[in-house]
Amino acid sequence: MQHVANRGRGISLREIFPDAQFFGASDITARSCCSDSRKCQPGDVFIALVGRDGDGHDHVHQAIQQGAVAVLAERLLPVAAPTCVVSDTREAWGHVCHSLAGHPADNLLTVGVTGSVGKTTTTLLLASVFEAAGQHVGLTSTIAYSDSLKVRTPRRTTPAPPVLAKWMSRMVGNGCGSAILELSSEALAQRRLAGVQLDAAVLTNVRRDHLEFHGSQLNYRNAKARLFNHLKETSGVSVLNVDDAGSQSLLGKTAGAVMTVGMHEQAELMATVVERYAGEQTFLLTAGNETAAVRTRMIGDQHVYNCLSAAAVGLVAGLDLATVVKGIEAVEMVPGRLQRIECGQPFAVYVDYARTPDSLSLCLSTIRKVTDGRLIVVYGAEGDRSGENRPRLGRAAERYADTTIITGHNPRHEEPLQIVHDILDGYDDPARAHAIPNRQRAIEFALSRARSGDAVIIAGKGHEDWQIVGSRKRKFSDADTARKWLYESVADQVDAIPFPRWKRSA
Repeated sequence: MQHVANRGRGISLREIFPDAQFFGASDITARSCCSDSRKCQPGDVFIALVGRDGDGHDHVHQAIQQGAVAVLAERLLPVAAPTCVVSDTREAWGHVCHSLAGHPADNLLTVGVTGSVGKTTTTLLLASVFEAAGQHVGLTSTIAYSDSLKVRTPRRTTPAPPVLAKWMSRMVGNGCGSAILELSSEALAQRRLAGVQLDAAVLTNVRRDHLEFHGSQLNYRNAKARLFNHLKETSGVSVLNVDDAGSQSLLGKTAGAVMTVGMHEQAELMATVVERYAGEQTFLLTAGNETAAVRTRMIGDQHVYNCLSAAAVGLVAGLDLATVVKGIEAVEMVPGRLQRIECGQPFAVYVDYARTPDSLSLCLSTIRKVTDGRLIVVYGAEGDRSGENRPRLGRAAERYADTTIITGHNPRHEEPLQIVHDILDGYDDPARAHAIPNRQRAIEFALSRARSGDAVIIAGKGHEDWQIVGSRKRKFSDADTARKWLYESVADQVDAIPFPRWKRSA
């Protein structure tokens, strides 16, 4: 969606952008806007965006031919239409969209969550915490967009400004008290949050990630730090993990109050793991003079950190600790995040979204701690993407797993065996790896090799129910593939059990 409209009297661009330059008019009243010249409608203000896919300034004449009556641009253009010139049209786009929508964030307790690992789970935990307090909650995340009444499967983690404004407006209309927004580093770099002020900003951690988009680790960290620019000046609160070195490096870039969480370094909210098994863990959550036991079906230190971040926001919002714990414990599973697949098999099976070296290491090391038998991992790397992480993926898999199976992820137009070769470059002993490019066969092979007490991790796609091969996006689910094989395997074992044949007496 590139188009957003206001059926009222419209908004003044001079009021929104008092430092902008206006040409052809002293002010521009916008009742609708559009950033795609091909989709402009009569009466629109055309917003000329600059990005990787092109420069909207080159298509301004097409926009006017489509009916655009004014232009928002970064430079003066040779057009007769009134033009508002700003320094950054992406930033301006968000402000216009949310102004046209009536500034819905002003009527919501709005929380933004970013980080290299744990964003999605933390957003769902936060939603559950506020629901435990009796609120209707709106959500935009990798897994779902929700206005509390309708849920949609998203195309991207963080929507573009017109889509975000629309969903937040629907949240307000449906009586939501809060909005939980998962924010990718790409979205922050592209100013998709422009026009939104946050009551709380959560940074789960900062690892090495998305360098194919950002170009350097410094650019990646700077993109994450943009989150704090959206905090409300007097009342906004940041939540940071003091055990994470990357988060600590950004402490100086936060403004206003900071709530710290941790398990090792001293923090305002702390957790201590009491016990951990393959299917659950219990930890003590301490906030000031209060301590509560939290029992959760999701395991690992990272999940404890996610729970701490959600608890911090809930407590800052005025909820009591008992309500916060109730909300955390209500989340028994997040699709594709160390999701257990239970079909009666004598070994553990997990589906996880881990697709970077850091996240794969974290996933495997977490399961290693609760597994007595062997650790078997199925994983791969996306095609048509930077190959820098591929050897590091291989290094992580070889380090933690007993059996590694390299398979197809989303090969796209790249030769699958070339991706396998790139991953094998990270192995000390490549002969130990199994290469099975067909993902279904790789999963079935891994499951067939598992024995009682082992653990199988199917990594990389998580909740996604599709795979891109060439230009085709086909249905494929790691969880469904595993379930199908497991149920058939269990059924075959049952059929093999000899039952007595009873004879009817004459």
